[in-house]
Amino acid sequence: MPHKIWEYDRLYAFFRPYVDFCTRSSFSGMKTSGVLPSDGAVVLSPNHTNTIMDALVILQSRKDRTVFGARADIFRKPRANKGLRFLKILPMARQRDGMEILKASYGTFDEMEDTLEHGVPVCMFPEGRHTPGRVVQPLRKGIARIAKRSAGSRKTYIVPAGINYAHFYRYRSAVELVYGAPMEVRPEMDEKALLDELHERMSALVTPSAPRWRYRWWLLPLWPGAAVLSLPMWLTAEILCCKIKDKAFSNSVRFLVKLLMEPVLLIIYAMIFGFTLPLWAALLLIVYFVFSYGIFYDVVNIKP
Repeated sequence: MPHKIWEYDRLYAFFRPYVDFCTRSSFSGMKTSGVLPSDGAVVLSPNHTNTIMDALVILQSRKDRTVFGARADIFRKPRANKGLRFLKILPMARQRDGMEILKASYGTFDEMEDTLEHGVPVCMFPEGRHTPGRVVQPLRKGIARIAKRSAGSRKTYIVPAGINYAHFYRYRSAVELVYGAPMEVRPEMDEKALLDELHERMSALVTPSAPRWRYRWWLLPLWPGAAVLSLPMWLTAEILCCKIKDKAFSNSVRFLVKLLMEPVLLIIYAMIFGFTLPLWAALLLIVYFVFSYGIFYDVVNIKP
């Protein structure tokens, strides 16, 4: 019997620390502030500027599970649907997606309410699309409807959040995540008024200027070796980035390359170094490799 999306999954729990490690490794600095309420259902409402990285920044801010909503058209293929649900992502259909996709996502509201009932937060990106920038776009109605539906059965909060990147396209820049004061939702609330207030609160959490980003000049001597060790990863990532039209996906691509390729290369390097070098030298190079991808981009991104 398949797991419900909010339930504990051993395989998901096994991979989760590694995913969080790769997320934190994607930034030179990461800061989270604000506290989520513990006395009711929680719907998270962050701005959406940096595609997959936005969800990963939210995910790593909590040790426990978070269920996400994402555009329904990416669930079309059965394998994609299965993989996304394993990652605790549910389809959110839009009118322009067509009746077939709308029908396929009819059960999403029920699953989200079930998730909230069992104390697992639901994260939605109410702008409906990613837009690199420091202005919150108009909000879609879905988040208000889900929160009001949940509020009919339990205390429910919408928590506005601001994700602020030092740079939208540079890998290993800095990011700040700020959770704002929770908004308690009541079933009788006017939908438009609720969305207007939420938009105002989200906008207050999105800073007009970038977070401080410290350039690490002291890494320059380590760059040549890091560039060689991480060559298969950064070369693959940059080739893929050259092919994508929407540059907002660039850092998501670099993250995914690290996530998928680093374990394979780690095994290969461990075998090569282990058989050819003294133990201390092999261990030193393996540690160097683990940090090499980040060192490469830290130096590449230094401004003259």
